Amino acid sequence: MPVPVPRQRVNAPDGAMVAEAAAAAGADLTLLVIEDDPAGMFTVPELLDASGGRVRIRTARNLTEAARLLTDDVHCVLVDLALPGARPGDDPMEPLHHVLRIAPRHPVLALTPSGDAALSAAAVRAGAQDHLCREELDGPLLSRAIRYAVERKRADSVQVKLAESRLRAQENARLERGLLPTPLLQGSDLRFAARYRPGRSRALLGGDFYDTVRTPDGTVHAMIGDVCGHGPDEAALGVELRIAWRALTLAGLCGDELLSTLQQVLEHERDNEEIFATLCTVDIAPDGRRAGLCLAGHPSPLIARSGRAAQLLPYEDGGPALGLLPRARWPRRQVELGGAWSLMMYTDGLIEGRSAGPGSPRLGQDGMVEMVNRQLSAGLGGEELLEAAVAEVRELNGGELTDDVAVLLLARERSAASGRRGRPGGHRRPPSAGSVPPGL
Repeated sequence: MPVPVPRQRVNAPDGAMVAEAAAAAGADLTLLVIEDDPAGMFTVPELLDASGGRVRIRTARNLTEAARLLTDDVHCVLVDLALPGARPGDDPMEPLHHVLRIAPRHPVLALTPSGDAALSAAAVRAGAQDHLCREELDGPLLSRAIRYAVERKRADSVQVKLAESRLRAQENARLERGLLPTPLLQGSDLRFAARYRPGRSRALLGGDFYDTVRTPDGTVHAMIGDVCGHGPDEAALGVELRIAWRALTLAGLCGDELLSTLQQVLEHERDNEEIFATLCTVDIAPDGRRAGLCLAGHPSPLIARSGRAAQLLPYEDGGPALGLLPRARWPRRQVELGGAWSLMMYTDGLIEGRSAGPGSPRLGQDGMVEMVNRQLSAGLGGEELLEAAVAEVRELNGGELTDDVAVLLLARERSAASGRRGRPGGHRRPPSAGSVPPGL
């Protein structure tokens, strides 16, 4: 019974390659025979199998000649393990090893003496697709063995590529997870939560980026940004900007000076001058009651104070996105936060989805504020609030969001004074960074 045979890839970098797609049953094949007696059993130029397919025979007297005849149109190699020239003590498998080295992508059959089961088994273990006994060889058996060998090699090649693809995917996933930030909030009484959803299918990282750090003076700095586009190049640039922001922040830069330096980083690292990035930064004072806000073409954060509806922070004094104007300036606006509050920073992927399925208007900032207030009224907060917000935006959109989405939430439960009254002696152990408690 004939087996479908893959078509040969032409001009392969490693010489002839085993086919990657099965051809129709009965397709013509070319067999390279390496044995020292071309006037013996392989005297005909081709064979016919039961399906009418032809097997063309090409013969080589030795391994040197075989290397010259191993062209792209050869589908299978049959090597005689009893080639002359071997000296006593030589490895009987050396002809096969040599063929496997010069034709790693070809299916190979080993020709062995009848009754030498050990040598036949060793040939298969070494990499041959099958073995044939010289004394039992005939045309139908040979043509069938060739077709089976080609199909086995193709299946082996697919399995190897699949395993390699899985390993690459696992490595990429580990790399992308490692590039996501770990907030540095040790010693702060602020709570942190974040959600990240890349727009690319089966990706872990997109063009959106965020980070949060606490400097030695007690100030908590938070940032969220968006590189235009959401492919791997944009993801890489977003990671560079995030790392640069963290380094510059820990070095003491803030406001316009920090954003101007980040713009220089963007200009040096981007592939073309059309690439830009939006950015929102806040620096929260050590007492947690005030913050400085800088906007570089980015949506303004949302603040929810205890007992009051959530609203957007002022955005009239924002500057342009990074990378648009060479000598731009980004004013820093002081905002009052109050005693207990939660601050939500987000990228435009959260507000640019549809409000009622395909063709409907965008959700927009007003729609987002209404949605978040509804979720706050339902008692959601922290991780639950962010999870519900992203899920509802996707549901309103009528399917998966095409843009990256990043959302982070910082919250303060109570004022420092009320915290001191909670324990004798006025000391309170600061909580670790984690989920924002429900209700804020």
